[in-house]
Amino acid sequence: MDVVISGASGMIGTALTAELEARGHRPIPLVRRPVEPGEAAIRWDPSGGTIESDRLEGVDAVVHLAGEGIADKRWTDEQKKRILDSRTRGTTLLAEALAGLESRPSVMISGSGVNYYGDRGDEILTEASGPGDDFLADVCIRWEAATGLADAAGIRTVNIRTGIVLDADGGALARQLLPFKLGVGGRLGSGRQWQSWISLTDVVGGICHLLEADVEGPVNMTAPEPVRNSEFTKTLGRVLRRPTLLPIPTFAPALLFGRELVEALLLVSLRVTPAALIDSGYTFTHPTLEPALRDILDRPA
Repeated sequence: MDVVISGASGMIGTALTAELEARGHRPIPLVRRPVEPGEAAIRWDPSGGTIESDRLEGVDAVVHLAGEGIADKRWTDEQKKRILDSRTRGTTLLAEALAGLESRPSVMISGSGVNYYGDRGDEILTEASGPGDDFLADVCIRWEAATGLADAAGIRTVNIRTGIVLDADGGALARQLLPFKLGVGGRLGSGRQWQSWISLTDVVGGICHLLEADVEGPVNMTAPEPVRNSEFTKTLGRVLRRPTLLPIPTFAPALLFGRELVEALLLVSLRVTPAALIDSGYTFTHPTLEPALRDILDRPA
């Protein structure tokens, strides 16, 4: 299977590329740099609205993961526009190119996030739950809508609403490890907010499953058992054999990144369940948190 991947150099894209190769498929990255003669890559420029559409002819599948990092910078008006535009422009460009092909891929899997649902307290959220009304919810709504041209052209389209991806070498967990290892890790805020997490292994496994499963529309890419932040904190401390007694003050990250970003990413409560993945027959490698953390961090019981 020839699988085109945008965002192939990111944390998920890198792991997905390796897994596809291990399964005997051919990953083809979308890149912004010039492509060398004979190189298995396709050039595009989302901001400029250009893509080598002819080189998409005949590919079997597309996995679209590219987008400006949500937590890379303080959310100024300019940065928020960059976050939105990087998702909607790139997705629209790619979906339009795929829709115009003579030999279209059978499936387009496009990124989204659990922040689609907004801050929902203790409510259990499935793919049938409605959207939130904050900035990130609006980004996800527009991001998913931008795949419409591919869907209308008969390409099976999947929008993966991804939770907090756990990996030792990247993402939120990697940033937490140092303070927790030093014994100064703790809950955030009240600790009652729900965290919908998933291991990098299951994100990659889930995407590979969706390439062939008879599934379309939104799919929650989260583990079956979300946890409260206080439980996540205690579990990580137990795995690392470190105390987690003191809450982490949020004023420091708020000073650096702004309160809106900190509240949206660290204090929002999202109790998401992966109903579509489970119903489609996907078997999780890491369905529960402690075994997942022990495996990811190589900390056997």
